[in-house]
Amino acid sequence: MSRIGKKPIPVPAAVKIQVADGQVKVEGAKGKLSLAVPRGVSVAFDDKTRILQVSRASDSKGHKALHGLMRALLANAVFGVVNGYTQGLEIQGVGYGARVQGAKLLLTLGFANVVEMPIPAGLKIECPVPTKIVVTGADKQMVGHFAAEARKVRPPEPYKGKGVRYEGEVVRRKAGKQFAGGATS
Repeated sequence: MSRIGKKPIPVPAAVKIQVADGQVKVEGAKGKLSLAVPRGVSVAFDDKTRILQVSRASDSKGHKALHGLMRALLANAVFGVVNGYTQGLEIQGVGYGARVQGAKLLLTLGFANVVEMPIPAGLKIECPVPTKIVVTGADKQMVGHFAAEARKVRPPEPYKGKGVRYEGEVVRRKAGKQFAGGATS
């Protein structure tokens, strides 16, 4: 049996779980999430013990993979609606910056125009200073995807390190052109 899949998921009292029609709905203080349960995997919730358990129909390779995956996704959903997920981004470069205007994130990254990114429902974007972006939400996948899309606009380059990077990301720097010295004609 899958080591990850067989672990029960403890559900806090503040979280509501609904399992019906191939869907698991998780609701908490930070938001609501819904997950589709794939064929070959079943989810059971015991209201008395507040335990969410995932099981599989057979020991086929596909069912084993889905068993562990579904358990991990459900654990992430429960954690997300209770605590939420946060991803920080740093912007480096002269004149580079970001700001939130309405439902859009505006990035000034050295292009001729300002890059506008619409903020999806369920995410909260903050720019405490123009060189920092904080992405917060209940859905781990959505938070990570939005942060990756923002980073993709101008990834950090290896010579000067300018661009958008994850908080704490180390960018390997390259040496620029070197003077060979003594080569005269």
